[in-house]
Amino acid sequence: MQLSVTNSPFSEEQATQINQLLSTLTPEQQVWLSGYLTANQQLGTAVVAPEAATANATTASTSIGTNDTHEITKPRAITVLYGSETGNAQSLAEVLDARLTENGYTVTLSSMDAFKTKDLKKVEDLFIVSATHGEGDPPDNAITFHEFIHSRKAPKLSGVRYSVLSLGDESYEFFCQTGKDFDARLKELGGESLVERVDCDLDYDEPADKWMNDILHALSGPQDNRDVVSESHTSVQSAKEKKYSKSNPYEAEVLENINLNGRGSNKEVRHVELLLDNYGEGFEPGDCLAILPENDPEIVTQLIEVLNFDAQAVVTVDTNGTEVTLEDALTSHVEITKLTKPLIQKLAELVDDSTLSTKLAEDGWVQNYIEGRDLVDFFTDFAVTQLQPQALVDVLRKLPAREYSIASSYKANPDEVHLTVCAVRYEAHNRERKGVCSIQFAERVQPGDTVKMYLKKNPNFKFPFDEDKKVIMIGPGTGVAPFRSYLEEREELDLKGNTWLFFGEQHFTTDFLYQTDWQGWLDEGYLSKIDLAFSRDTDEKVYVQHRIEENSATFYQWLEEGAAIYVCGDEKYMAKDVHEAIRRVVEKEGHLSEADAETYLTQLKTEKRYQRDVY
Repeated sequence: MQLSVTNSPFSEEQATQINQLLSTLTPEQQVWLSGYLTANQQLGTAVVAPEAATANATTASTSIGTNDTHEITKPRAITVLYGSETGNAQSLAEVLDARLTENGYTVTLSSMDAFKTKDLKKVEDLFIVSATHGEGDPPDNAITFHEFIHSRKAPKLSGVRYSVLSLGDESYEFFCQTGKDFDARLKELGGESLVERVDCDLDYDEPADKWMNDILHALSGPQDNRDVVSESHTSVQSAKEKKYSKSNPYEAEVLENINLNGRGSNKEVRHVELLLDNYGEGFEPGDCLAILPENDPEIVTQLIEVLNFDAQAVVTVDTNGTEVTLEDALTSHVEITKLTKPLIQKLAELVDDSTLSTKLAEDGWVQNYIEGRDLVDFFTDFAVTQLQPQALVDVLRKLPAREYSIASSYKANPDEVHLTVCAVRYEAHNRERKGVCSIQFAERVQPGDTVKMYLKKNPNFKFPFDEDKKVIMIGPGTGVAPFRSYLEEREELDLKGNTWLFFGEQHFTTDFLYQTDWQGWLDEGYLSKIDLAFSRDTDEKVYVQHRIEENSATFYQWLEEGAAIYVCGDEKYMAKDVHEAIRRVVEKEGHLSEADAETYLTQLKTEKRYQRDVY
């Protein structure tokens, strides 16, 4: 049969070329070409050997012509879903997608809020990467999927193979809870665990890499002896090493480090400017800067003395066998100022104090003990005689990077990046306590010094750059940082109007962070409206949530006109209070029930019109 535009999907030119080619082929060559095209369609872009293609063609022709049972097995569809608050889970899901694709698999990658829940019943192989937010809650973009899969509407998943990678922080009581929830529910629905769930602490690169390797091995099956992992060029580490990262930090010179608060303030907020000389990568408002901090030398010395260790003893600090002195390890490599339940359990195996075993058996003792204490407290409270420096370093987790919202615009200052850092100081258990990174900036870093850092994208906190789009920004304290970045960029782009800022602090005279910036943008029209709440300037404390409700009608009008809400700052109190205030506004002005108002806000989140960067 001659191909034409009427009996095939080809253009006239293509049909002519194919007819000319087919007329020159032997029957064997035609069979081979048929098999090649069939196999290529099923296996992606993998090159198929002639003999394999011929075999495929023979099988295909046999099954089509005779209804023989030897049919070509269709590859299972792979779905990768992620629930991400700050972008870590998303970046890992993207690496998994790349590795699977490199190995010839067809993958659907999606955030959980973009995934159509009705398609869950069509899933064959499902891999979930999810962070846990706050006290065991799913990230904002995972809430709807989390609720669906735990509802009666969730379909039975017999025949579905799955695995879960959980991201969390061991210092929280409900460590990796969202990932655990997904894992348990998928099993309840009849799914088959292809690879055991992996729970990752803050230093997640190695366990995440192993999880991906295990998935590739499991998918290849016992009949396939290829080392699929070695064929993949993309790993968590290699993906990060293409740019600056925790394993490959950039050393930035400090240009400015000034106190933003006035004399007499209860707070010390530092404005830090770092030089990005030939960094090679830009950033957007809403992105973060990760700082690799150092522990306070005073705490390091106290810990070494209480253990009676030699500060110059040599220890290894990673799987590559990197050797450093104990003093260096405790300063730059491991966390020593925060205790976690898993760490206490590991330390219990290293100390000689029988009272610790008794305490561990008491319900709730560990959670109460670790609050506000560090390693110096622990080794002061519990006796140890046989502990060796290497054994201690081995059980401590890596010193995590500290992430700060960027407070400047890349378009306005391409060679700089600005941070807004609040110095953390408090007293607990008869000792003064200090924030690791914030006090490094407040007390030990001067202009001309360098700090190790890398940029970190935040895909879930992205601003619009449409002059007609209304934007409501709620950022008390240092939560105002990304809004400074946003307005600085709007000024650079000359986008005026439709912006409303809610800012709060303790005192107007000493704590109005970046006051001249806001006033200038207000005067020039880049900022349309600003509402302030200084809690200690009035007899009755007033916070940003009160200002929101005071402006109830206008706030709701902005929402109805398509405004997007951005909230940045404290998660434990502020973000919850602000959310409740916004819900009450929607109830009142929209004449809705509490449940319907909550549904309204959920829809805003789905539409990316309610975004939060809370911590």
